[in-house]
Amino acid sequence: MGGFFGVASKNDCVLELFYGVDYHSHLGTRRGGMATYGKAGFNRAIHNIENSPFRTKFDRDVSEMKGHLGIGCISDFEPQPLLIQSHLGSFAVTTVGKVNNYEELLNRLYNNARSHFQEMTNGQINVTELVAALICEKDSILEGIKYVQELVDGSMTMLVMTKEGIYAARDRYGRTPLVVGHKTDAYCVSFESHAYINLGYTDYKVLGPAEVVYVTPEGVEVLCKPQEEMKICSFLWVYYGYPTSSYEGVNVEEMRYKCGSMLAKRDGNSVRPDIVAGVPDSGIAHAIGYANESGIPYARPFIKYTPTWPRSFMPTNQSQRNLIARMKLIPVHALIENKKLLLIDDSIVRGTQLRETTEFLYQSGAKEVHVRPACPPIMYGCKYLNFSRSKSEMELIARQMIKKREGDDVSKEVLEEYSNPCTCRYAQMIEDIRKQQNFTTLRYHRLDDLLTSIGIEPCKVCTYCFDGKE
Repeated sequence: MGGFFGVASKNDCVLELFYGVDYHSHLGTRRGGMATYGKAGFNRAIHNIENSPFRTKFDRDVSEMKGHLGIGCISDFEPQPLLIQSHLGSFAVTTVGKVNNYEELLNRLYNNARSHFQEMTNGQINVTELVAALICEKDSILEGIKYVQELVDGSMTMLVMTKEGIYAARDRYGRTPLVVGHKTDAYCVSFESHAYINLGYTDYKVLGPAEVVYVTPEGVEVLCKPQEEMKICSFLWVYYGYPTSSYEGVNVEEMRYKCGSMLAKRDGNSVRPDIVAGVPDSGIAHAIGYANESGIPYARPFIKYTPTWPRSFMPTNQSQRNLIARMKLIPVHALIENKKLLLIDDSIVRGTQLRETTEFLYQSGAKEVHVRPACPPIMYGCKYLNFSRSKSEMELIARQMIKKREGDDVSKEVLEEYSNPCTCRYAQMIEDIRKQQNFTTLRYHRLDDLLTSIGIEPCKVCTYCFDGKE
């Protein structure tokens, strides 16, 4: 995944840029970068942040960089922002998205312009560099941005900073958010809406799908109006979004309370645990919603050790992710022993981490462990955002269970049955997962309930990972 932040100010903006980017640290832990423009021209700093927070790596840069324009990012993949010199002039660019037709676009550039690229250590081309090259195929930056949006299969949201201002472009179907904040003498652009609140900015504008604006210290000019069709990612609310963020006017924390409430309504009196608990951090709000609706006490039977452990999905090595997931959660035996627990996690992807969590609950004396994921079974790898490290859909626990019953060759129609909570195949899959994970009971959040929890028009929400519908 990733996130970015930009500032256009009549004054020096480096400190605000620094803090605005840092507020996106929950979206990635591999690379961080900032680029500025001021009297001394363009300046840029990029650091590896895998083993230390963004703030500690950029502390020195903040004191040295100057500028009234700036963009920065947290990236879980390629180093960025990049500084580009071209026939369009000098500019900096940073992106968030996913390019499925990567090879096709590379070949297009090789054939049309005989382009060349710097190869990264993993043998791949920096996707942001690819985007910059495509922009430079056209006669203006705006035309280039529109060209990229038309060509990319996947999604591409970007900031392009020139010497005069910042182009901000939301991806074609609005799968990722992009908002503008304002205060006296400055405007900012941000992936996360909460990133600028403590910097003194107020909400100014939410960009629509495919909308492009040009931001300067004096104002915001709409260059391309938004299109009507939108497919914003539902998983932003379920898991990725920070609790204080809002997307399309819907706050993440409040939506998660609604999720938990609807899970409790579906359960009714079918289970009566002693306590309800959320897997830290993203399962906590869902669990609070469940407890409030059901009247069952909310408690924290394990505590996340936050000073040093990163989010467990970030390391590239699966065994390291599993180790981190286990090490950072410390059980509170007094709240576990001889207790019936109802546990809410944001999702079950492979199932490895939650199974280990369940095992240590039993080892700590739990009598029962009822599990309620806050989203439907994940059936497909995401085609639009880089939020999963799964190399194959067969790594997903739901698909593993289907393969055991159906074999390797499963038709789309059969997969649709497994996605439908009203079918026998769905019930069989859930029971298979429950047995393998050793849960006392298992009930997933239904897709229709998830969409109700979000509360915007269902046709505007992407649910591909749950139902395969594009």
